[in-house]
Amino acid sequence: MLEKCPAQEARSTNIIITAHVCFCLLFSIEKMIKTLVTKHPLPLLLLLQLLQPLHFCQSYHGISEEDIDEYEEMREEFFGTGVPRPFTKKKFERFYIIEPGRPFHEPDYCRDVIMEKNVHFKLKCVTEHYFVLTNFKELQDACYSRFVPCKNGVRKCNRSKNIIHGVYCNFTGGTTMPDCNYNTFERQGHVLVTCRWQNDIHSLIPDSINDIVPICSGY
Repeated sequence: MLEKCPAQEARSTNIIITAHVCFCLLFSIEKMIKTLVTKHPLPLLLLLQLLQPLHFCQSYHGISEEDIDEYEEMREEFFGTGVPRPFTKKKFERFYIIEPGRPFHEPDYCRDVIMEKNVHFKLKCVTEHYFVLTNFKELQDACYSRFVPCKNGVRKCNRSKNIIHGVYCNFTGGTTMPDCNYNTFERQGHVLVTCRWQNDIHSLIPDSINDIVPICSGY
């Protein structure tokens, strides 16, 4: 059972007290969070604004470490002012890897999947994104391949060994979730990834997808 939050000074109204209790519960209910972010962004923003001056619960009884980490990451994403946490394996898979089933050529593919996977920056639309039909190991192996120029020509990227099927999502309009619109472009080619070293597993892991380079491009 969750430990009750410390009592807040009674200057706040019932709605603030209710909001505080709700937030202490939200981190253990991932699906509820996803629904709020993608379908009800304004109530969520209001809730977050109300909670900013309050002290958050620091005791988590009966909650897995994985869920606690995800909650803390979510809290940092909305309230943090520093550099965001590096992607974990789980977050990378959620952001970039898709399962077979739905046809890529559907015009609303990118818009729907970006909403489903909660791809945004503090609820603001991202300008572009990639989804790939592969597994994490395939992209982790790419981290040990030779360096190639990234799409922007500045950073060093690593190229996947195999040809991978995926989609490129190009932003067309909107400001915040869920009103972000995208064009969907089906692609097949080598995936360019940026990688970082993860100390606890002593290995390179993919950190982002920079591009899906068509086979005919000569990479």
